[in-house]
Amino acid sequence: MHNLLRKRYSEIIKAEALRLGFSDCGIAKAGYLEQEASRLEHWLKKKAHGEMHYMANYFDLRLNPSLLVPGAKSVISLLMNYYPKEKQSDESLKIAKYAYGKDYHEVLKEKAGLLLNYMRENIGEINGRIFVDSAPVMEKAWAQKAGLGWIGKNSNLLTKKGSYYFLAEIISDLELDYNTQPMEDFCGTCQRCILACPTKAIGPAYSVDASKCISYFTIEYRNEIPEEYKGKFIDNIFGCDICQDICPWNWRMESTAEEAFSAHPAILALTNEKANNMTEENFKEWFKKSAVKRTKYLGLLRNIKFLSK
Repeated sequence: MHNLLRKRYSEIIKAEALRLGFSDCGIAKAGYLEQEASRLEHWLKKKAHGEMHYMANYFDLRLNPSLLVPGAKSVISLLMNYYPKEKQSDESLKIAKYAYGKDYHEVLKEKAGLLLNYMRENIGEINGRIFVDSAPVMEKAWAQKAGLGWIGKNSNLLTKKGSYYFLAEIISDLELDYNTQPMEDFCGTCQRCILACPTKAIGPAYSVDASKCISYFTIEYRNEIPEEYKGKFIDNIFGCDICQDICPWNWRMESTAEEAFSAHPAILALTNEKANNMTEENFKEWFKKSAVKRTKYLGLLRNIKFLSK
């Protein structure tokens, strides 16, 4: 394909992504993630994934987009801001900000689907697939390659506008204009996230031991939370934003314009008393559209009781 055509296609895809409400869009050339392969292997060998056994599955698929989309040439990375306009009060038991509003899987999948349809209508027949945590895709690595940000010491994708972003990808066989210069790492000598983590899950070498992370214990872990972590969860009952809240790049982050991510009033007002008296009916009402459903009623109740032991 001619260079000018590739550039033109890339421009219209990025413009449409922004029109649909995405915060940013970048494109990387599909290929084997060689550097990430050794990092992932080392992380798994350390058993830093805890009981998230699925992280060890489909090793090759995580690293090679051609195994997910035959003939893959491009990975289109999409960011969407979810930083809320209103936040929980100091008296609330904390829900991670990403779960304040409607489940992001549904929102991003719908918008990415509209973008893929737009590509097919305006460019031609394309073999492409949408990914929103729906397959073993190393989304942060691809976003970094696309020039959208850098991987911070807390393992999140950071940008100069903040890190409260959802990620989605479209992997396709369409040849496009690729970013060739990944963004510089602007963490510098800052260690705020490392020092702020109550469970010491963040290591010094840009690595996170997920098996020590509050988010892991409150969402993924299915057994009784080990007593050694008593008093270290602060007031977090679903996920944790401590390492993001402390990051200077987030101190001036603008609020999302996406109404679907607006907080449910019950989440904003989730005091200790309300949480401890929560019934299964309350749970279904308060979190019916939220990602909090993932932990289920009994799981959230376990987390609440753990704080008050």
